[in-house]
Amino acid sequence: MAHSVQFFLIQLPAFLFAICFHEFMHGWVAKRYGDLTAEESGRLTLNPLAHLDVMGSIVMPLLGLWLGGFLFGWAKPVPIRPQNFKHFRRGLFWVSFAGPLANLVMAAGAALLYGGWVHFVSNDFFFYLPLKAMLEAAVFINLILALFNLLPLPPLDGSKMVQAFLPLKQAIRFEQMARFGFFILIALAYTGVIGSLLEPARDLGVYFLKTSLYMVGGI
Repeated sequence: MAHSVQFFLIQLPAFLFAICFHEFMHGWVAKRYGDLTAEESGRLTLNPLAHLDVMGSIVMPLLGLWLGGFLFGWAKPVPIRPQNFKHFRRGLFWVSFAGPLANLVMAAGAALLYGGWVHFVSNDFFFYLPLKAMLEAAVFINLILALFNLLPLPPLDGSKMVQAFLPLKQAIRFEQMARFGFFILIALAYTGVIGSLLEPARDLGVYFLKTSLYMVGGI
């Protein structure tokens, strides 16, 4: 149990920042397209307290700790009103893509910091191993969140990106699937389908870390 708690605490900072920055970027890009709902709701902030969801940010992570120390969860969705967008389809696509894109950028940034940490900080430093592990966790957590949210299943971001290209009637029908989305996701997770779809996140994370070591080592 002690090992699980340690692993959980190492992942927790990266997890909280990843889900909060993901939601912040949805709101920030929405504002660029003319929707001020997130800002007016006090959600255009990096303060984690504004984004935490009781079930997704507290209960689910604690359940993950109880089950073995892995982290899974989500932040409170930022309120968006697509009807306020200056360009509806373009806005819907980029606002939806902003969250996963933010996670991809954070994964790349964490990988570069990892490379710098390994090359330029002595492994005798007291916090060397914990911070190295946190940066590794940040890479994998952000990649998993990005790929998961890109799945074209309502209410995930990928479904909104698909809707941006659909005719109105088909987009409405597709959106109506959202009421079944949670149950579909549970079924896909239980059968191992989602695990298979997210498998590239592990390989991509290893690639990011190896590439960062090569890049920083060549400086």
